Amino acid sequence: MSSENIFQQRIRLKDGGEKIKSPDEAAKLIEKGMTVGCSGFTPSGYPKVVPQALARRCESEGPIPITLWTGASVGPEMDGALAAAGCIHKRFPYQTDETLRKKINSGEILFADLHLSHNAQNLRYGFHGDVDVAVVEAIAITENGGIIPTTSVGNSPVFVELAKKVIVEINTTQPSDLEGFHDIYLPQNPPNRQPIPITAPGDRIGTPYIPCAPEKIAAIVHSEVKDSQRPLAELDETSRRMARHLLDFLDLEVKSGRLPPSLLPLQSGVGNIANAVLKGLAEWPSDGLTVYTEVIQDAVFELLDKGKIAFASSTALTPSPDGAAKYYPRLKEFAERVVLRPQELSNNPEVIRRLGLIAMNTAVEVDIYGHVNSTMVRGGQILNGIGGSGDFARNAWLTIFLCPAIAGGGKISKVVPFCSHIDHTEHDTDVIVTEHGVADLRSLSPRERANVIIEKCADPQYKEMLNDYKKRAELGKGHEPHILGEALSWHVRLEKGGSMKP
Repeated sequence: MSSENIFQQRIRLKDGGEKIKSPDEAAKLIEKGMTVGCSGFTPSGYPKVVPQALARRCESEGPIPITLWTGASVGPEMDGALAAAGCIHKRFPYQTDETLRKKINSGEILFADLHLSHNAQNLRYGFHGDVDVAVVEAIAITENGGIIPTTSVGNSPVFVELAKKVIVEINTTQPSDLEGFHDIYLPQNPPNRQPIPITAPGDRIGTPYIPCAPEKIAAIVHSEVKDSQRPLAELDETSRRMARHLLDFLDLEVKSGRLPPSLLPLQSGVGNIANAVLKGLAEWPSDGLTVYTEVIQDAVFELLDKGKIAFASSTALTPSPDGAAKYYPRLKEFAERVVLRPQELSNNPEVIRRLGLIAMNTAVEVDIYGHVNSTMVRGGQILNGIGGSGDFARNAWLTIFLCPAIAGGGKISKVVPFCSHIDHTEHDTDVIVTEHGVADLRSLSPRERANVIIEKCADPQYKEMLNDYKKRAELGKGHEPHILGEALSWHVRLEKGGSMKP
């Protein structure tokens, strides 16, 4: 069957054929100054052809700056194309695109870095103004106008709920076997909000589609552009060592009676380190593990396939190209053990606290008192954003941050006296893991934390330097001693010809 015939079949809405438009026609629904909410969470399930049509229009007609919302990062067909064409005035809430990042750091594009669990409710509260247009990638549209998402849910339900007009991109390259994976539940605003009835990762509480009044659908567009999946790097020794240290720590928690053999539901960030940690669970002595997280990468699929993981809840599927080729043809095998939810559920503090998650996220740098920087380079240059790490760090049963001890071939210590920017305070950080060891910070005072972090986590070539700073700072007294001028210049000392020696 041709792609065009598949597209037509996936429009189940009566008279839906009358809403079919080209990408260029649909893009004309977006006007200068509008707020546009697009599907997508990590480079999964985001619209491709309408954003590219809007970028072409900007290039021919001049800038059409909009405020752009997504669930999290998306692929280059959206962020890269729109940023390069001058289509973005302001961007929410997270990004990873190089072109967009450069324009944010130069001040050409405004960016607000937000906790991902807050987006939907704050839009409903009206804190960010109206949503003019929603652009959502879908597998199909149901008879009643319901939009069946593709590989992510993200913020799509709230965009559809609030938008004046909805554009649906039906992507015929996305696997139709994803139908039934989604669980869409929309909380009400206070004072009418009810408890979210999720008591286990496998609970399904909503509909398998995003509710949408048919009259709001202004355009249905055919897409044949695949997700821009990113390959995972080969596991290096640093990642393997961090994974081993973390798993040894979890084993001690089980032996101490603080964790059951099947652990508590696991949350893990995105990237090579997170994937390495999850891969290490293949050797965990117990089965029946569960996952309640934002993103399902290759390692989760592998553990589901081996029967090690019993159930996984997420808001996006983000495999590598190899992982997609291996597991997408077999999606039916995972349908009863995987669910995709809106990010206001996957990242919801109420649910995270109730389930008792083990949260494992990565850091840009950590300091000797347990503060964590996960977003900035040298304090002012945005890297990606806080994403969901804050949602999980503040509310998890156990909060773990993983960070290589050094970068730049050893020229940079990622364990520093004072983080150049703080996303997660010492109050939210339970455990820090580097390739050198594990610092368990629970119940420790700041001075005790500094001793443990330097001893267990710092690279040997920087321990003398960090200890010297700590001792001199303690001469000035204080609950959390610092020599602020020196601490904040730590990040530039090598550029000025300074020695790594104290």
